[in-house]
Amino acid sequence: MYNKRDKKDDEDSSLGSIFSKMQKTTVLQEARIFNQSPVNAKKCALTLTKILYLLNQGEALTTQEATDAFFNMTRLFQSKDPTLRRLLYLGIKELSKIAENVYVVTSSLTSDMNAKQQDLCRPQALRTLCMITDATTFPGIERYMKQAIVDKNPGVSSAALVSAIHIAKILPEGVKRWVNEVQAALNSDIAKVQYHALGLLYHIRKNDRLAVSKLVTKYIQNGLKSNLANCMLIRIAAKLVEEENDTENSFYYYIESCLKHKSDTVAYEAANAIVNLNCTTPANLRPAISVLQIYLSCQRPTLRFAAVRTLNRIAMTQPSAVMSCNVDLENLITDSNRSIATLAITTLLKTGNEASVERLIKIITSFMNEISDEFKIIVVRATRQLCQKFPKKHNTMMFFLSNMLREEGGFEYKKCLVDTIIDIIEDIPESKEEGLAYLCEFIEDCEPVEIAIKILHLLGNEGPKTSRPSKYIRYIYNRLILECAPIRCAAVCALAKFAGHCDDLLPNILILLERSCLDTDDEVRDRATYYLNILKRKRKDHIENCIMNPFQLSIASLERALKDYLDASDTAEAFDIKSIPIQIEDLTRKEEQTDYKSIYSANTTAGDSTVTDNVPVSKAPTEKLIVTKQDLYEQQIAEAINVKQYNLGPIIKSSTPIELTEQETEYTVQCVKHMYKNHLILQFDCKNTLEEQILEDVSIQLKEPIGFKRLVSVTCGPLRYDVSGRAYILYEIDVDGLNDLVGTFENVVMKYKVKDCDPTTGTVDEDEEGFDDEYPLEECEIAVADYMQRVTKNNFQSSWDDLSEDKEIQETYSLSAFKDLEEAIKNVICFMGMQPCERTDKLPHGKQSTTHSLKLAGLFRGEEEVLVQIKLAVDVYNTDAGVTMQLSVRCQDPDIAEFIAGAIQ
Repeated sequence: MYNKRDKKDDEDSSLGSIFSKMQKTTVLQEARIFNQSPVNAKKCALTLTKILYLLNQGEALTTQEATDAFFNMTRLFQSKDPTLRRLLYLGIKELSKIAENVYVVTSSLTSDMNAKQQDLCRPQALRTLCMITDATTFPGIERYMKQAIVDKNPGVSSAALVSAIHIAKILPEGVKRWVNEVQAALNSDIAKVQYHALGLLYHIRKNDRLAVSKLVTKYIQNGLKSNLANCMLIRIAAKLVEEENDTENSFYYYIESCLKHKSDTVAYEAANAIVNLNCTTPANLRPAISVLQIYLSCQRPTLRFAAVRTLNRIAMTQPSAVMSCNVDLENLITDSNRSIATLAITTLLKTGNEASVERLIKIITSFMNEISDEFKIIVVRATRQLCQKFPKKHNTMMFFLSNMLREEGGFEYKKCLVDTIIDIIEDIPESKEEGLAYLCEFIEDCEPVEIAIKILHLLGNEGPKTSRPSKYIRYIYNRLILECAPIRCAAVCALAKFAGHCDDLLPNILILLERSCLDTDDEVRDRATYYLNILKRKRKDHIENCIMNPFQLSIASLERALKDYLDASDTAEAFDIKSIPIQIEDLTRKEEQTDYKSIYSANTTAGDSTVTDNVPVSKAPTEKLIVTKQDLYEQQIAEAINVKQYNLGPIIKSSTPIELTEQETEYTVQCVKHMYKNHLILQFDCKNTLEEQILEDVSIQLKEPIGFKRLVSVTCGPLRYDVSGRAYILYEIDVDGLNDLVGTFENVVMKYKVKDCDPTTGTVDEDEEGFDDEYPLEECEIAVADYMQRVTKNNFQSSWDDLSEDKEIQETYSLSAFKDLEEAIKNVICFMGMQPCERTDKLPHGKQSTTHSLKLAGLFRGEEEVLVQIKLAVDVYNTDAGVTMQLSVRCQDPDIAEFIAGAIQ
């Protein structure tokens, strides 16, 4: 029987087939229907829908196609059909990004915006008009926008306010003239109008801190009717509290008072703001946590979810503050909403005690299959933190994680599980063999290539150090005969590490590697041949440098150097691998990493640099792909200085940018130190923050320490408002002793010529001569870390033993400035500029340590390898005594070892 439902299904399927078989050319030809008179609203609406569908599916239109379709659309303004009219507005918005001369519809949209009888279309017309507005058409709509902001229709007023926020991003000065109308809208009784008005008013004044403070103070006293506006006022007040870093001001008291607001939304927003403040103390948290605790037993799932999610976030940093909510959180374990139950469990994992671990793990296991991968990842991370807190329970948690590995899941979930097990293995030595066994079992049926390679790399590093290394060979060999080429490559590398570390396994592994020399993949064969040749020679230094602790070279620099070597006419001399800089990008600690591409963007004026000492400048090619920070610096320096003339060689190390001025000053200057084997380049990144000035001939003058001979100076300019430029100074390092390598550049001054300019256009009068001026900067210090490259040692003890004890220098220091081990470790690593090995930069979790051993490795001036062992101890009975440090340095060159051991002041 054919009923109405069958008919509706047929219509849906036919509509789906229309959209599935569409082609751009056909749809654009159909757009000619827009020119018919009278307008067929139904057919035109369908064609417009097709065009919008194509654009949202990523179909690209040429400028001509978009322009033709746009002008065809403009014929539809003849129709009064509201549905067609609203589709027309959407079409204009989308095509205005591609088409030309879109301003022609300004008058039609203005008419629609002011048409009192079409209240449904007016807001859409206003948004569309603002979408196509630029600096040239802005004066023509300004009067209509002011009227729309105070319009009695809340939809029109709200649309005008939101559109004004978008216009303010391109024409801030124009929107600032609408302050009176915005303040009038802020007094509206309509909630959304008041909310949008407050947002626009804040956007206008956000760069004036005093004006923002007055705005918040005014509406704290007068009050706002809209709950949404109150939430925004809380967020603005929280930002002011963070800027002042003070919880004893009126803004914080206002946020705290909102905890008692009759609206749950406002009260939760206040609690969330207090929790997220950087300056919040445990005492400040208590009232916020009390509010969140009430919401844990609320009937509304959204409030329960918001409360438990916020408590989960607090538990990451201050678990003791959340412990008072544990009873309520346990009641949520059986919540029908699994998202709430998952967050409750993970919060309990962070706040629970050691006795409750097994019970919580058992509860989690019962519903892990019922939640999504996203929440499974949250559980895994919480388990990781719990293992740090209670390391004695690692057996229980490792078993739980291994069971989760066997279950179904996506890539990110499996990767998180493997990373967690690896972290536990590295943090808790007792868990190593158990964790490796679980991972070996997992790679027998591991689909993601990236994860399998990671596990094989771990096996190669940690497997040889276990009590029975031979038991892992079978798992690695299975990868050689069953897996794809990238995994086989990783397996070959892992086998080579076992052979290099375990002499008894060497003969059998050589047989396996010989079989790999017949592999179908080129790289597998190359790696197997490479390792076979090294292992058969049985030279300990070759095995150490090529297998156990291989070179961390910059691949891009190595490729470039090899090409230059092969292109050279004279290749009689052997290629020097030591001329290739170490790849330091991946070894740099996370807290030191910087987005260098954003700092040295295309807007800088390095290309305009001029040399003051009549040295020719060689322009390096800019079209080459820059893949590392080091390559980026080398290209910039080559654009300013003729590096071949001075035979600089590769950069040994570049420091992180050092601030030589305060951030709030009129000019900001950063210094980057580029260390070469026998030279030093100081790079000064200068920025002008004054709109009414242009700086020309910007140079840096300073007094250098003994042993640093200036060769060339490079100025930068002109520096317009908010534009950066780079100045350079090249020094030759010619010192009598190693102790002269460190020193301080004093009397640092930035000199420049100032010219006044028009703040809006940036133009300078032809008669403007300007005047010379200077700006004092902070001193710049050259320290041991500037000469040291970070290198990783997977087997530190082996490398340490290779350097004999007679080349060891020991010194003992009292670090009175540091009160605990964590602070001392961080500062010592920063001062030495060396790479922490075997995770010794991290204190054992769950233990109150009074002693710690730190292992560091580095390459001094790109030549001599330096290894350091540091024993730190803190006196628990006298915390004012600081930290005692025993420093042991080993290096082939005893003078370097003595210099580094005595460098700490």
